[in-house]
Amino acid sequence: MSDHPLVPADFAVPRALAAEGFRLEPLGEQHNASDLAAWTSSVDHIHATPGWTGSWPPAEGMTPERNLADLRRHAADFEYRRAFTYTVLESPGDAVVGCVYIHPDREDPATTAVSSWVRADRAELDAPLYRAVSAWLAADWPLRTVRHSPR
Repeated sequence: MSDHPLVPADFAVPRALAAEGFRLEPLGEQHNASDLAAWTSSVDHIHATPGWTGSWPPAEGMTPERNLADLRRHAADFEYRRAFTYTVLESPGDAVVGCVYIHPDREDPATTAVSSWVRADRAELDAPLYRAVSAWLAADWPLRTVRHSPR
């Protein structure tokens, strides 16, 4: 990941997005238990999500401490504006049902890569999440080129 900010210094990074059935807020330490439970219940579903690449999430799971370290890394990237990870929370309610990642593309840092996942038992939120995030990025973020796999 680049040490350079993904967005200009004068851009006020959104702290939330609300949509029908869910809302986004920055992923943080307070989400550790619910985040861990969400993704560990849905590893195969996440791997089958359009645009999802790489070895995460690990089929063998993680300890709560290792997951917390990942959440802290995401929070630091958010603070330093290198990348932005949002938890997807059920609305109404506070259960973690997924995540959205906004970060520089590994092969082309001029492109912003966006990926997201939802729990297998909330798969019906995948397309609405994709549409809401795509519209939000186009309307409210200063990103030139965005790569986000359609649903």
